[in-house]
Amino acid sequence: MPTPADQTYRKFLSSLIFGSRWLQVPLYLGLIVAQCVYVFLFLKELSHLMTHATEFNEQQIMLLVLALIDVVMISNLLVMVIVGGYETFVSRLRLEGHPDQPEWLDHVNASVLKIKLAMAIIGISSIHLLKTFIEAGNLGSEGAKYTEAGVMWQTIIHGMFILSAIGIAYVDKLGASAHDRSAKSTKAEHADA
Repeated sequence: MPTPADQTYRKFLSSLIFGSRWLQVPLYLGLIVAQCVYVFLFLKELSHLMTHATEFNEQQIMLLVLALIDVVMISNLLVMVIVGGYETFVSRLRLEGHPDQPEWLDHVNASVLKIKLAMAIIGISSIHLLKTFIEAGNLGSEGAKYTEAGVMWQTIIHGMFILSAIGIAYVDKLGASAHDRSAKSTKAEHADA
């Protein structure tokens, strides 16, 4: 039988371990600062586009617009990590009934967050790959940004991101199926009892 000192020690240790989740708060605050940097970068790129719109050709405008979309998608990824990570791993945000609460936050957990992050990374990778393909016409010419090997590796890496996301979703589905089967067997056992 545990002594009162053992129980006090275990309670203290449990509280310390559970309380350690608050050490993540500076990490999320740092990501908010990073988001501010992305807002600045977006405004800088937008200003560049606006001031040179009459000088740029269609391809240059398209590349700048893709750069803006890229910044927005990375910013969206940051929001998912900040809000979803805090809600999942630190503390509830208590936004019930708030008109601006993101729809996905109602059912966020580590699995949902992993899949959403994987999809966001694929979206960001797609934008980078599209920018590469737009500039692929310059391959082999002097001053080209990319080489054939660089384009090939970007394509392979993008494919690996897609395969990884499919793998994450499949493993999540397997886990959900196992959980459903376990819940059904527990209900059946209680019904028989």
